[in-house]
Amino acid sequence: MDLGLKGKNAIVLGGTRGIGRAIAATLAGEGSNVAVCARNAEQVAATVAELKASGIRATGGTVDVTDGAALKAWVEGTAKEFGGVDLVFANAGAMAQGHDPASWEQNFRLDVLGAVHAFDAARPFLEASGEKNGDAAFIIISSIAAAQADLASSYGPIKAALIHMAKGLARQYAKKKIRVNVVSPGTVYFKGGVWNMIEQNMPERYNDAMKRNPTGRMATPQEIANAAVFLASPASSFTTGANLVVDGAISNRVNF
Repeated sequence: MDLGLKGKNAIVLGGTRGIGRAIAATLAGEGSNVAVCARNAEQVAATVAELKASGIRATGGTVDVTDGAALKAWVEGTAKEFGGVDLVFANAGAMAQGHDPASWEQNFRLDVLGAVHAFDAARPFLEASGEKNGDAAFIIISSIAAAQADLASSYGPIKAALIHMAKGLARQYAKKKIRVNVVSPGTVYFKGGVWNMIEQNMPERYNDAMKRNPTGRMATPQEIANAAVFLASPASSFTTGANLVVDGAISNRVNF
């Protein structure tokens, strides 16, 4: 299926590992130019090289998304290099699971303020893209943890805040032709990821999680990326303010 993304300019925060890396590669496969940022310079360089090998324009930066000024400067530089920005994916996340104040602050600063900084930095370019092309997109990666709780943790409420924010942005900027949507994954497995670490260090917890998956497995980053890229594409041009749960039915919620 041609998603209509050839020649689009995309930014992926946290684009060097897991879901972010899969989103970047999927965009490149669709013919989009891709910029990625992360805090590890070596991973950024390796990702950019891989993306360029697919024949598209790619760039990257070592950026801490909690630093609003630094992120804005990088987004502006990317827009200048590419000639605009059409798509932004806010994928960076702290993954802190505790209920202690430090975990709350870590999740809030990276997940929520990171997304806030990203939208604010990209908004002028997304508005210009919306005016020119009739469609621009801002996609947030949240989590099914936003909708369920087994114990007190900062992680789920922070992810819920992202979904609430996305709905407000979607309504506020619909007239500017900027669509804002969310993808909420369930458990996602990849080498070096959280569930890989749990598998190695907490096998009982890992096995319990696997038993709760009706599909008998966890998602791959590619499966989440497919949903995110589709929502960002003109093929999904009337979808905005949505929260797409991609969890293999691990949650028992009914998604009205």
